Amino acid sequence: MNELTQMRGKYVIAGIGHTDYGKLPGRSTISLNTQACKHALIDACIEKSLVDALFVKVPTSAKEFMYGQKLAEAMGMKPKLGGSWDQGGAANMALISNAMAAIETGQCEVALVCYADNPRSGSRQVYARPRGDDAVYGWFSTAAGYGLIHRRHMIEFGTRPEDFAQFAMASRRHGALNPKAQLKLPLSLEQYMNAPMQIEPLRRDDCCLVSDGGAALVVMSAKRAVELGVPNPVPILGLGQGQTSAELPVRETLTSTEALVSARTAFSMSGLQAKDIDVIQIYDCFTVAGVMTLEDYGFCPKGQFGPWSKGGYLEIDGPLPMNTSGGLLSETGMPGLQLIIEGVRQMRGEANLQVQKARNCLISNQGGTMHTHATMILGRCND
Repeated sequence: MNELTQMRGKYVIAGIGHTDYGKLPGRSTISLNTQACKHALIDACIEKSLVDALFVKVPTSAKEFMYGQKLAEAMGMKPKLGGSWDQGGAANMALISNAMAAIETGQCEVALVCYADNPRSGSRQVYARPRGDDAVYGWFSTAAGYGLIHRRHMIEFGTRPEDFAQFAMASRRHGALNPKAQLKLPLSLEQYMNAPMQIEPLRRDDCCLVSDGGAALVVMSAKRAVELGVPNPVPILGLGQGQTSAELPVRETLTSTEALVSARTAFSMSGLQAKDIDVIQIYDCFTVAGVMTLEDYGFCPKGQFGPWSKGGYLEIDGPLPMNTSGGLLSETGMPGLQLIIEGVRQMRGEANLQVQKARNCLISNQGGTMHTHATMILGRCND
């Protein structure tokens, strides 16, 4: 057994919490984070005084200097270590990895990981900002970069709009059945095809929601969870990261992601392969991001997502249920932490749409325009 596999199951997610999702006027990111952290501590059945590390993903729409320290002050905490981190939507898993490393080296024992933002009731300007020197040629907004990737996938592999629709319809079906989802509207193929273009070739339902909200979780060792009497700790079986510093115009390829790197590490640590996975929560800021992640994880051959996913393959009653609470396309556009929370619920057996007898759950997070990627595999609670 190597050092990587020795970490398998050694650490757990001990508690989860979140706020409402959607449009929450009058709420600051500090107040949303504080509420989510409170719920996570209650869920773990531990007192705030036991937390000695606070790791925060910076708010995407309103970055602040010393944000982690401001949050600690607002929560009445004096953690030994912590601060804020930015890898876009992949930062959530990076912070969990940081927490595990800090506990492993004796820097802390119990860590809170959290994120909150309010772009829906506040400013969405960060998503529409100009993109470097290429802005003079009209390159504005996050969607423009994903539109370029989406088009390239269509050119290289013949991927059709109907293929991308399969991904969107699965997430939307599950979100429609989630009473806490921001968007509770199922999606038909006809509705997808007739929806207006946002940035060609992206249709409206290729693009995720813009959402206010906060989410948090508690990380500790499995041993510490037993000592504290945590009722439902979920073991972390595998965790991996990958990233590129290259902007889109200079990348060697636009149809592959750093999921190749992060998944290799996560699968190696867990001792599992794609064929062993029971349920998945895939980062779907845009449908093309989700499609390419599934390809790079090895669930389907490159360029074959459409035929592979036909017949409800990714829906709750299919072979590989995906985004069982609705993902970014339906539950909330918050970047990623909600996917981990849904994975925890699945492994506890308490999800709204529960996958029966699921033994593991794979989760992806992604940041930027496919700049960063992180992969996590959770095991079943109390196994």
